[in-house]
Amino acid sequence: MRIATLRLCAAIGIALAATAAVAQNATPTTAPAASEDPVRSERAHVTYTVQPDGSYVEQHETELKVLDERAVEYAKRESISYSASIQRFEVIEAYTRKADGRRIEVPKSNYQVETNDGREGGGPAFSDIATTSLIFPDVAAGDTVVLSYRLIGKQPMFDRQFSELDSFSNHRYAGDVRIKIDAPAAMWAQHKAWGALKQVRDETVGDRRIVEWSYQNRAPSKSKRTDYSVYQVEDFPGFAYSTFRSYGDIARVYGERALPKAVPTARARKLADEIAAGKTAPREVARALYEWVSTNIHYGGNCIGLGAVVPRDQDFVLDNRLGDCKDHATLLQALLAAKGIEASQALVNAGNVYRLPEIPVASSVNHVINYLPGLDLYLDATAKGIPFGDLPPNVAGKPVLRVDQPELKAHTPAYRSERNRQRMTTHLTVSEDGSVKGKVAVEVSGFPAVSLRGALREMTQEQARDLVKNYFQSSGLVAQGSFRQDDPKPLIDSQNYDAQFEVAQMLPVPGAIPLRPMFMNPQPVASFVSSANEDLSAEGETACTGGRSEEIYRIEFPASMKVIAVPTNLSIESGGLRYHATYSLKGNVLEASRVFEDGTPGPLCTPEYNRAFQAFAKKVLPNLKSQVVYQ
Repeated sequence: MRIATLRLCAAIGIALAATAAVAQNATPTTAPAASEDPVRSERAHVTYTVQPDGSYVEQHETELKVLDERAVEYAKRESISYSASIQRFEVIEAYTRKADGRRIEVPKSNYQVETNDGREGGGPAFSDIATTSLIFPDVAAGDTVVLSYRLIGKQPMFDRQFSELDSFSNHRYAGDVRIKIDAPAAMWAQHKAWGALKQVRDETVGDRRIVEWSYQNRAPSKSKRTDYSVYQVEDFPGFAYSTFRSYGDIARVYGERALPKAVPTARARKLADEIAAGKTAPREVARALYEWVSTNIHYGGNCIGLGAVVPRDQDFVLDNRLGDCKDHATLLQALLAAKGIEASQALVNAGNVYRLPEIPVASSVNHVINYLPGLDLYLDATAKGIPFGDLPPNVAGKPVLRVDQPELKAHTPAYRSERNRQRMTTHLTVSEDGSVKGKVAVEVSGFPAVSLRGALREMTQEQARDLVKNYFQSSGLVAQGSFRQDDPKPLIDSQNYDAQFEVAQMLPVPGAIPLRPMFMNPQPVASFVSSANEDLSAEGETACTGGRSEEIYRIEFPASMKVIAVPTNLSIESGGLRYHATYSLKGNVLEASRVFEDGTPGPLCTPEYNRAFQAFAKKVLPNLKSQVVYQ
């Protein structure tokens, strides 16, 4: 079963806005062939001029040709964002080149500059990101918009360090791509290019070393791939350049400025004592502190210069009850230290990267969590609703850079798929006119329960009271009933709920119905076979997990109705997958049971595994579609 997308607060990366291009290319989408694309990149040149302290000037030269009127609105607008406190933005040239060769400059009146400032001269609390937007004049199909600009770095993110990574889609037209890195010759660096990217220069000129790559893709292929839940950077043409000798170096330089922020203040010590009052066992103390940070510190980004890689002070986080991932991890570490529990921080990729690139680049790790050596536990207090001792799927089973042991090749534990379980019991009594009285009881555990509890926490008492009525009303039915649930507030991974309902004329008479959940359901059997008819691509791995779902039905039809057909029993098993379904009709009472057991270990599934899973799902799907026929 494929992993559902987590709704988490965005993690702040430990790289500047300059790495936004990496993120964009690192999550490619299905692209049309060149003949179908309404715009075309004719030129994309990027030059990084690196200074000895690690600061750099980033210069872009782009030409985008408009092939179709559909793209005019898109092509005529451009926006560039940057960190105003440590970068300066300059436009070198910007103009529309008409199809007949005329050049129309972008006038000053076509620029819009947006900045983030505090009140009455105070600095911004969350972001100093400035954005310069411009509108190219008189753009039509056949024209080309040309833009050159530079971002001038005032200080480095990490002292005397520079790293950059980028990749390009095989399915996008690229007329002329050039990447040049001009750095001090005395600054040690390693680099690598892969795919169709070609190195065209690597030479020392005076006290500078210049490395350059080129790339073209003038006959892009059309991709059938739709699932990019796993992205392996080396699968696409690209390059990496880094002055870091290892990923351990990245963890070390992050820790140099982050760990001093985690020394507990007197305020943190007092707060830790209050939170953990009455608890002595380290695990219970750690649980209390983790749950307090997770539930009381809300997410707020820190995009203010070096704030992208340096946590805020504890007082700011506590005063505002707000922080980004670094701030959550730093405060939790301080609270744990105040109670004598050793803790550190760890860097991980919270996106779709499950294997770090060979060349260590800072932007490859974009999230910060905690590690507790004494309990051998990873904790992510930024990911709201996650029980103590668990991790959200987007950071589970991934390489992690531990600040306490930078060179250790460590991984976060993978989520155990056997914990994802659900049991649903449905009892229905059908009236002659098709009205239904019913009750549904659901027991769910594992990550489906965690996600469900997160949604239920947002439900008001009024919404809970009207839940049954509104649920059926969304399908055009008139209903009344009641809903009861366990308290969703505690951070645990199990949830029980039930509902009773009366639905007027719910079923057609005479008619036929498939057996399926009659009320909201986080993990129905059908969800395990949803990929049965997808066009699965063989291009790459997918993020996946397993679980177990059981559905039990008892449907009592009125004496005036005759049930003339029910689904056929089915029991099949293959490669860790099992489906067992029985249907028994006794008089006018139908009793049915379905169980799907998915032993997929996760967190990654190969294309071969996905195809085998799909073949199994195809055998199950007809049984799920089979209907109960009555008259």
